[in-house]
Amino acid sequence: MKKIFVVGSINTDLVISTSKMPQIGETITGSNFFIAHGGKGANQAVAAARLGGKVIMCGCVGDDYFGKDAIESFKKDGIDTSHVKTVKGVSSGTAIIIIEDGNNRIILDKGANGCLTENDIDATLENAEQGDIYLTQLENPIQIIGYGLKKAKEKGLFTILNPAPANKEIMPYLMYCDVITPNETETELLGGEKELKEKIGTLLITLGSKGFKIIDKDGERTYPCQKIKAVDTTAAGDTLCGGLVSRLSKGDDIDKAGQFGSKAATIACTRKGAQPSIPFESEVL
Repeated sequence: MKKIFVVGSINTDLVISTSKMPQIGETITGSNFFIAHGGKGANQAVAAARLGGKVIMCGCVGDDYFGKDAIESFKKDGIDTSHVKTVKGVSSGTAIIIIEDGNNRIILDKGANGCLTENDIDATLENAEQGDIYLTQLENPIQIIGYGLKKAKEKGLFTILNPAPANKEIMPYLMYCDVITPNETETELLGGEKELKEKIGTLLITLGSKGFKIIDKDGERTYPCQKIKAVDTTAAGDTLCGGLVSRLSKGDDIDKAGQFGSKAATIACTRKGAQPSIPFESEVL
């Protein structure tokens, strides 16, 4: 089984529900408050680990309670945290999520996520081997994410980019990606299918409740997902990415790995929260 290197953001989500948004100076009563670990990098690392992969996480947290708790949570899922850096004097990434009648409003402080450096990437990949898997996203500084993709490719790793949130600054680095996993909106923001097909060998485009499709040298094929009543779609895409890399690390092809990841994402949609919703391999099987 190949190792999975995940480079990305680590956040804590503070979530509260309300029937209406407060006016300036107004205090209202909310409900159903909870705290959950989040951040796209962290979500994907947890998903990959719970779904059977051997995961090494690279990212940054602050020297606060949220940072320490995030590291401990990683360890409980069997994730190697030796390359999760604690940055002194900086807060951990935090997302304030207000849910009003099912619609999210999010205020994000990137915090320590902005402190990722090229040296962190170099140290993480020091013991990486050809054929290992590298997974990253766009919630850290784009130039560092691009550097990581280039470095991983030079070392012979299989590189996967989840281009979320979409940012055109990543375009020059797409040449270092074996696979990208955008949703339909991100696909269009990055130039559309036609342009992306010319730059990347394999596109895996997530289609929400319609499943996903793969576009590569063998053509295009779509895989629908099971119909469910979604409770919370937070981290569904991250769960798919985690399932994808977990199965690729065991030798599955992109189609089988994608289908496994899609099933895991379907389960995640039936549960609340980001990481609390991510299933384990046994549940998917």
